Amino acid sequence: MEQQFQTSFIPKKPLAEDRIIKPRSVGVFSFLATIIFIASIVAGGGVYFYEILLTKQVASSADSLKRAQDAFEPTVINDLVALNKRLNSANDILNHHIAVTPIFKTLGDTTLKSIQYTKFDYSIPKGTSNILIKMSGKAPSYQSIAIQADNFGQNKYLIDPVFSNLNLDDKGSVNFDLTFSVDPSFVSYSSNITKANQNPTQ
Repeated sequence: MEQQFQTSFIPKKPLAEDRIIKPRSVGVFSFLATIIFIASIVAGGGVYFYEILLTKQVASSADSLKRAQDAFEPTVINDLVALNKRLNSANDILNHHIAVTPIFKTLGDTTLKSIQYTKFDYSIPKGTSNILIKMSGKAPSYQSIAIQADNFGQNKYLIDPVFSNLNLDDKGSVNFDLTFSVDPSFVSYSSNITKANQNPTQ
């Protein structure tokens, strides 16, 4: 008796299981990291190209300067440099040069006709900018010296006039020494030149 086998061609289980692919969630930090990375690459590239641009500009400026220098003759440049030094030296000398003419004019305008000066000297003491004047002279009397001192005291250009070493000579005249200061602007050569140019008729 033949055995009957029941066969079924319908599988009870599926041959292959369907796989469901779940979408991966991207974290916020991963996204920010990606953005920062891309930005870093872009910034690095920008810096690189900017450096190349600056290098080209510097090279171009150096070439332009070299062409400008070549356009002038070296002897002309040396002459101009030497002239500039001489002008600066002359200007410095002019600014520090003292003109005693205004002092003589002031003395002539304020001194009594009876008073005679026998010595004149000036200096610039250390630590001050004022001009110190030292003079000697003789007057017919002590009263003349008193009047002269009053005249000097009313003059704004003569600072602190002092008469000293008063003594009589064998002829009865009074010998004296006189010291006072003068503001530097009053005896500045450049200032007096400027005043003369502003008032040519005086």
